[in-house]
Amino acid sequence: MDAATDTPPLAELSFEDALRALEDVVRRLEGGDVPLEESISLYEQGEKLRLHCQARLDQAQARIESIVAGPDGRVAGTQPFPGE
Repeated sequence: MDAATDTPPLAELSFEDALRALEDVVRRLEGGDVPLEESISLYEQGEKLRLHCQARLDQAQARIESIVAGPDGRVAGTQPFPGE
């Protein structure tokens, strides 16, 4: 857990949790009631969350692409995902 925010480290967040956190950051920034310095910190946090979400999506896409279809279009198996 991150002592300052009581949230798990970014690398431990699931895609869904990171997306919810990103949506919260966007909501707060769009609200316009956040002081400038906090807005900058929120923006930095949002960018880290966005990159984390994109990395998770890229991993999922790679796993989907590793599914091998046979000549009839049916799934014939999978290829090992790099790192597994």
